[in-house]
Amino acid sequence: MPVSSCGLRRLELSVAEPESSVDFFAGVLGWTVIAEPGGSFSGWVGDRLAAQVVAGDRGWHVVFGGDERRELVGNSSVDSGRVLHGPWAPPPRHGEPCWVELMTGSPEDGSWLAALGWESRSAAEDFVLFTSARHGGPRAVAGRLTTSRAVGWQTYFAVDDVAAACARVSELDGRVLMEPTTVPTGLIASIEAPRGGSCVLLEKPAGWGGAWCG
Repeated sequence: MPVSSCGLRRLELSVAEPESSVDFFAGVLGWTVIAEPGGSFSGWVGDRLAAQVVAGDRGWHVVFGGDERRELVGNSSVDSGRVLHGPWAPPPRHGEPCWVELMTGSPEDGSWLAALGWESRSAAEDFVLFTSARHGGPRAVAGRLTTSRAVGWQTYFAVDDVAAACARVSELDGRVLMEPTTVPTGLIASIEAPRGGSCVLLEKPAGWGGAWCG
């Protein structure tokens, strides 16, 4: 079994117009943007990388920390090195990733547990938490939701004020797909950038996963 992955190493957003998309997310999430070689961009919150934005059409690619670099299914992979975001990383600040959920109509939890050394526990109807015990007692690393509405990894970003962030989304010609709503994870809203890329905003999470961090 691989060494249990203890969190998220990085996120990568692949869209047709990376510069426009990174400017939008920087405007909503307060990123400092750095232009990278090859026409890609990185968004930073202080000294922590929030996300990379590159040219393409794959949407969000989730990279977990692990023992060796390898590809996973579901537009995700593993890479070795420092885990920047997760249950053992510092609490998420405004603009940083704070949770990921796998949205699927055909759950294959056993494959994820085997690939990443995780365990799972039921948290609600059609929802499970993937947990890691790499550094002690098990903590929530990611979620899995059975749904027909979408497929792939849903990314969450911390914001100080979700209503204010939604107002900023509208000012920047983005769309608020779901108005602020309280769910088991916390107070969230779903947004979409005008030229590609959607995500969920989570207000003031106490730690990785919001209410799931307890």
